[in-house]
Amino acid sequence: MERSNRQVITVSDLNRDAKRLLESEFPILHVEGEISNLAQPGSGHWYFTLKDDRAQIRCAMFKNRNHMVRFKPRNGQKIVVRGRITLYEGRGEFQMIAEFLEDSGDGALRRAFDKLKASLQIEGLFDQAKKKPLPNLPEHIAIITSPTGAAVRDVISVMQRRFPAIRISIIPVQVQGDQSVPQIVAALQTANQLSVEHQPAPFDLILLTRGGGSLEDLWSFNTEPVARAIAASHLPVVCAVGHESDFSIADFVADLRAPTPSAAAELITPDGDVLLDGFNMLARRLKQLVDQHLANGARDILHLQKRLRHPRAHLEELAQRLDELERRLISNVKNQLERQRSRIDRHKLTSPQTTIDASSVRLGYLKEKLIDRSQSAIRARSDQLVNFTVRLDALSPLATLQRGYAIVSSQTDEHIVTSSQDLKPGDRIRARLKSGAVIAEVQSIEVPPIGVPSSE
Repeated sequence: MERSNRQVITVSDLNRDAKRLLESEFPILHVEGEISNLAQPGSGHWYFTLKDDRAQIRCAMFKNRNHMVRFKPRNGQKIVVRGRITLYEGRGEFQMIAEFLEDSGDGALRRAFDKLKASLQIEGLFDQAKKKPLPNLPEHIAIITSPTGAAVRDVISVMQRRFPAIRISIIPVQVQGDQSVPQIVAALQTANQLSVEHQPAPFDLILLTRGGGSLEDLWSFNTEPVARAIAASHLPVVCAVGHESDFSIADFVADLRAPTPSAAAELITPDGDVLLDGFNMLARRLKQLVDQHLANGARDILHLQKRLRHPRAHLEELAQRLDELERRLISNVKNQLERQRSRIDRHKLTSPQTTIDASSVRLGYLKEKLIDRSQSAIRARSDQLVNFTVRLDALSPLATLQRGYAIVSSQTDEHIVTSSQDLKPGDRIRARLKSGAVIAEVQSIEVPPIGVPSSE
């Protein structure tokens, strides 16, 4: 009877239940021991025994994990294994699935860091000549970081304080763990690809950042894939990883290294107060340029005035030139004012709004005042030209002809005849009238009586 009530299970069921129990009860562990019985078959997986002086455990590390190991394991090497406890059901063997191996010797990670640093330095990835300059006034910045970390909050706070108009795009990635490296590489590639496909480029530069942590926590930024992705970026890359005392491989490859995320935000974001001072300086410079342009125009008018001479066609040409100068002067003043206004409006800050509005009103006032002054000066010069034309007309011989007089000249040599004594009967003369001319022959000559002055 007792035999009939017992529960019988298979070996498979037993091993399966034992596996579930082990995996549920044991978290991710870090276990230190010595490698023995290391096997590296063609499958790419690693199998070895981890032992100390009293016990041992079989371990397996699959190829999707072991490619991240930065040293070549060997029998007798003392290591630290990060992994999970499980049971191999097929043989009922208690084992550990390794996810990360670390040389347990002092400074193992540091030695791996130094090795990669030396290799990349020899290759030239740290050369200053390859560093790309940062834009003076970036409009759009891509930030590659964890969206939930404290670093991104500090960066955004500093940027909005210094330059509220700047655009920020967060490209979220894991900054530690197994997926961090491929995500960081993909984010760098995505930012650059978007800049190639869209013109103008959507991003001016990239900020790669995270907060502080241990060397292991920061290890994603000490990997070769991340370093090469930074080196391949055509966009400038600023790196701010950890605290001021932390240096990563990414820092050396980046175009600029910042000691902290907040310091990076200070370095890449323009100072709004400094920009405002620059706008005010531009306004003063604009006034100086306009005044200089007006002075040059006045000198040009004076020069043209001195060159005024008969005939009337030249005066008319000068009048046309003055009209042209007027149009060019007004057009240039308007264009310069509009260009400066556009620049100010394009970089107009959210704060201080009052100062910028006042500057715009002042520029408008200057524009109207300068245009009025230019038009008044040109009208005065035009009136002078009209005056000169009237005076020249009054002095012209043509005006004498208009009053009924004639100009007499010899037909043979076209010499102007001013006295009757210059002629003799039979000479042919030409008399120019208001309209046309007359050819005549001298029949007789009248000599003025003695004592009576001649017309000379």
